[in-house]
Amino acid sequence: MKAVHFGAGNIGRGFIGEILANNEFEITFIDVNDTIIDALKTRKSYTIELADESHEQIQIDHVTGLNNAKEPEAVIQAISEADIVTTAIGPNILPRIAGLIAQGLEARAQGQKKQPIDVIACENMIGGSTYLKSEVQKHLTSWSEIEAIVGFPDAAVDRIVPMQQHDDPLFVQVEPFSEWVIQETGMKSNIHLSGVHYVADLEPYIERKLFSVNTGHATVAYTGALQGYQTIDEAMKDHLVVIQLKSVLEETGQLLIEKWAFDPEEHERYIEKIIQRFKNKYISDAITRVARTPVRKLGTEERFIRPVLELEKRNVQPDHLYETIGMIFNYHDPEDEQSRQLQELLAEKELSEVIAEVTGLTDEEIIGLIRQNIEKYAYVAA
Repeated sequence: MKAVHFGAGNIGRGFIGEILANNEFEITFIDVNDTIIDALKTRKSYTIELADESHEQIQIDHVTGLNNAKEPEAVIQAISEADIVTTAIGPNILPRIAGLIAQGLEARAQGQKKQPIDVIACENMIGGSTYLKSEVQKHLTSWSEIEAIVGFPDAAVDRIVPMQQHDDPLFVQVEPFSEWVIQETGMKSNIHLSGVHYVADLEPYIERKLFSVNTGHATVAYTGALQGYQTIDEAMKDHLVVIQLKSVLEETGQLLIEKWAFDPEEHERYIEKIIQRFKNKYISDAITRVARTPVRKLGTEERFIRPVLELEKRNVQPDHLYETIGMIFNYHDPEDEQSRQLQELLAEKELSEVIAEVTGLTDEEIIGLIRQNIEKYAYVAA
């Protein structure tokens, strides 16, 4: 079987590529990085190493690459012959590849291969495949023909793949843990991948990951940055950082259990697993990487403001989430564009106005609580 995967970066090779390879797919990676694509074409294989005591190495074979900027016709042909299409390229890049995917699906509809296919966006966002579908539709004139044979099932993915540099451009280190969940109701293909969890309703799992892993990871980053740490594992040696993390995850856990009826004991084990993942000394993940794009992380539908709003509706005041939000507003990385933008806004405008603009909030009481915590941590940050 054949897979086309957009995004030959560390997540693509170290997570999605591994699962596709384990399911005996030949994988064509699509990217604009000449170094990686040329290496894939030449070597037809690469190595993954688990970031734990074992340092187990996994060989991934039967791979190649295509540069979508230089070889669009070849990409279209590959999609027309594929059995599955996946992405791990970043939410902002999805619109840029939608046209090529549309052309590939049209070529498929007109060609020999008529069996249904799924296009799965494995991105760190809610409704990634649904969003990609809407972008692909913009490039199609005969959607009804395509819709009959193409599914866009939403997915949730979770694996920490830290920033890294190696002499070998294809070598990638990943944490042992991984989770890939697909909403089965959105599928058109009958292909079920081993190592993937299929569910009827994806939303509980997306929120569990967003409000636990993403909220937690960012909490460690901003709390650790305030204490002067450089990496996540270094910050996790600080008892105060761990206490803040646990407190935040207790608040989001309360929401998840009440909202989605997760088993409390099972969720407690899930939280403990997350904490141990962040403590992994073999993953030296830079705080600047995890803390980047703070404005996006403060969005209404994002990992901090959304659980705050939902808990407040349930008459629960999430004090530790408010604290972390206060830390985010005081975070400053001159190398990160959004961090610079946030600090410029704070210097130019009245604080409550900035809070409302960045978060999209209108509730004056919640804005006031956020303001209190920004001012509280301004003294620490100074």
